Amino acid sequence: MRVLALDHGSARCGCAISDPTGTLVRPLGAVKKPDSEDGRAQIVALIAEHGAELVLVGLPRLQSGEEGEQAAAVRSFAGRLAAEIDVPVEFYDERFTTKLAQASLAAGATSDEDSLAAAHLLEEYLEMNQSAKDQT
Repeated sequence: MRVLALDHGSARCGCAISDPTGTLVRPLGAVKKPDSEDGRAQIVALIAEHGAELVLVGLPRLQSGEEGEQAAAVRSFAGRLAAEIDVPVEFYDERFTTKLAQASLAAGATSDEDSLAAAHLLEEYLEMNQSAKDQT
């Protein structure tokens, strides 16, 4: 299943896509102003262009695991996006993905930090799902 992952921020939304087997992940360019009509339209276009069957949205949680104001903004964004698309939208804990993205940049990655964070989010999600399948 091809999954599009989003690392939402008010200024930019990092994007990453999986291959159809759910094995490989590739960062895409970040979308500017994702809460605007144009920003959401760009994300909808990415879903169509890549044939995404699921949209995975990073949910920012506090270190305690609780949801704060930023999580509420992400849930609001995802609700507006879900109303415009015909594929399911899921949330996944995005804690530490920005630090992983920064480490990737320090190691020579060439994509933008937001899309690298989305790629790390998607890799974690796919690995978790694969582990769950392997245990059944």
